[in-house]
Amino acid sequence: MIIRDFTDNDLYKFSVMNAIQKKFPDAEVVYRFVNRGETPFPEGFGEALRREVDAMRTLFLTDTAEAFMRRRCYYFDNVFFDLLKGFRFNPAEVTVVQEGGRLEVEVRGLWYRTVLWEVPLMAMISELYYRMTGATPAADADDRARAKADADDRARAKARRFEELGAELSEFGTRRRFSFEVQDRVIGILKECMPRVLNGTSNVYLAMLHDLIPMGTHPHEWFMYHGAHYGYRVANEMAMENWVDVYDGYLGIALPDTFTSTDFFKSFSTKYAKLFDGLRCDSGDPFEFTERALSYYERHRIDPKKKTVVYSDSLDLEAIARIKGHVAGRLHDVYGVGTFLTNDVGVQPLNIVIKLFEVKPKGETNFLPVVKLSDSPGKHTGDPDEIDLCKRMLKL
Repeated sequence: MIIRDFTDNDLYKFSVMNAIQKKFPDAEVVYRFVNRGETPFPEGFGEALRREVDAMRTLFLTDTAEAFMRRRCYYFDNVFFDLLKGFRFNPAEVTVVQEGGRLEVEVRGLWYRTVLWEVPLMAMISELYYRMTGATPAADADDRARAKADADDRARAKARRFEELGAELSEFGTRRRFSFEVQDRVIGILKECMPRVLNGTSNVYLAMLHDLIPMGTHPHEWFMYHGAHYGYRVANEMAMENWVDVYDGYLGIALPDTFTSTDFFKSFSTKYAKLFDGLRCDSGDPFEFTERALSYYERHRIDPKKKTVVYSDSLDLEAIARIKGHVAGRLHDVYGVGTFLTNDVGVQPLNIVIKLFEVKPKGETNFLPVVKLSDSPGKHTGDPDEIDLCKRMLKL
């Protein structure tokens, strides 16, 4: 069984689950797997994935995990913990179909329930692929031991470099990890080698095992849903307002690039700029984004040094060094690093995502399409006609 603990999931899935059940408890959604790299999957992969999905029904929030989350995730209320304690994954919400090397995965059901599937499914697909293709770093036991030692050495070298740069780091590598064991080992090395600049990990279970802070706020799907429910012109503002209403200022890093940062800053009034602790740069040019954020804060008479930008788009050491040099202390810069840490063992990481595609708010007869307009055009997702409609409405 690949996922062996209920909390082997990223914090932002729990945080948005809490917001969904408070604001949109009757909303229904459809998620779909997108194989961006067009990787062919081996024969029998669909059946093996189905068995992993079915095994998820046995997981539950343990007393130990609940105690940890109550201590570290103080922004969740008692009602939410009662919900989590009674929650069980329903494998019937997940459909898996394989035709030749082509894999199709769809998740369908109530949004507050199905929201927890994305990250475990991604981790299962990634780890299972390496198992079934024999994509191990080496063939025999001695070579595997050397490969493991080499991977550990690379992780230590990266950690030392992060420490030298003074680059505050959050580990974000659950979704495309090589394996749970690799992610666990890497986090242990990071904690040992860079305690001064390691902020935490997005993975709640590993945060508990290593006594770190679970990191994360909200995903793009929060804004995508608001676009379908309320309309694209007010989506960013409504999403921020509802988030603040639920969390009262906690979990205050806003995600600007669901409908492009250009549109986001039109809605990012002084009120929200003061309420939110900062922004996350997840696509586009990080240097342009930095200058835009600095200009915005200064124009609104807000000290940028008191605000945070979390850079999280496909980062490696070179990219972080360049960004940090450009920022030059003008604001508080933090780095969310994923695959570069948790899948650097000599294999090719998968280019895969699971995205929200359709939603049905309470009272709607039919499902509505959702879209995401990234700051990187190649990352736009959704129906092409709906993407065109969104761009025209927002004058992009």
